[in-house]
Amino acid sequence: MINSPEIRKETAKQLLALAERAPQLTAFVGLDGFIDEIIHVVDKRENAKVYSRVPTIAKLGERISAAAGKSTNIELVNQRTKLGGNGPIMANALSSFGIKVTYVGALGYPNMHPVFGDFAKKAEVHSIAEAGHTDALEFDDGKIMFPKTVQLNDVTWANIQERYGRDKFIAKFSQSNLVGFVNWTMLPFMSALWKSLLKEVCPKLGQERRLIFFDLADPEKRPIKDLQEAMKLVVKFEQYFDVILGLNEKEAYEVGDALGLNTQDHSPEGLAALAGEIYSHLPINTLVVHPVSFALAAGKDGVKVVEGPFCAKPLISTGAGDHFNSGFCMGRMLGLDNTASLLAGVCTSGFYVRKGQSPAIKDVATLLKNWPQK
Repeated sequence: MINSPEIRKETAKQLLALAERAPQLTAFVGLDGFIDEIIHVVDKRENAKVYSRVPTIAKLGERISAAAGKSTNIELVNQRTKLGGNGPIMANALSSFGIKVTYVGALGYPNMHPVFGDFAKKAEVHSIAEAGHTDALEFDDGKIMFPKTVQLNDVTWANIQERYGRDKFIAKFSQSNLVGFVNWTMLPFMSALWKSLLKEVCPKLGQERRLIFFDLADPEKRPIKDLQEAMKLVVKFEQYFDVILGLNEKEAYEVGDALGLNTQDHSPEGLAALAGEIYSHLPINTLVVHPVSFALAAGKDGVKVVEGPFCAKPLISTGAGDHFNSGFCMGRMLGLDNTASLLAGVCTSGFYVRKGQSPAIKDVATLLKNWPQK
């Protein structure tokens, strides 16, 4: 893994030198939206105020399995309610860097839900559908998301044109430095939207190469033929943009399976090799994979792997991947190479899971310079 004090110091220096450019950059992101409840699962309750939480997903699994053929009571305690969805979290983080962000998505319709109010103060926000709802059960070793997504069936090209405006959408899509389409899995009409854009809009774009970012968001529940079609559509955008496809570790194996690749080696070295194989099958600019403790990017200069500032006891983990994506894209928007952009990504995520809020560029640089000890 590439991650020496010298590289971290140089990346921090680059970020601080380029930070003043951020307000000149624009991002156009969509299209989901969720109200997230961050929840702890009670293990033992001592009194009305004091309880111990179930520490791991495995422990919860044991309790659920033990109830088979019987029944059980599992108490959930809401820790906080916050804006959610891959798109709003990523866009909110991009705005914290000073980037001018426009967001279109499912944030409440006809009236935007108050949970997105602070986000709307930092970015240009437009809602075209009701928001979904997610119960996010957080543990020391990960999280389990229980989303309710039927509201997202209203996120269609027809509704976007009617409720936001065709000309406005095309203008933002055609001019922004970064376009981001995230949460393909939970938006059943996202592929249809991509087809419409490829047919109606992309052929009329100028020659300037801009960035477009795609995130799938755990495609396990979608039919493999849908995932294969989505990958073909993502590749088609490379004719018009520099395409970045972002995956977490689980998603990387699922995409590998969809492409018929060998996904048996789950070691860091095996994941890096798989990323290289996926990249060779998907002719795009960059493939990014972000497991919990490191991240890697496959591009024309090979596969780069960097260690992250791992946090054993995160304050919050829901949204960590979206923050990584925002940090990586911020780095690329500022002209950093994949290694430096990976470091920007892992430190954006690292700051978020420690502080529970999105960092400014100076915060990312500070974490790079003051690397946490294991």
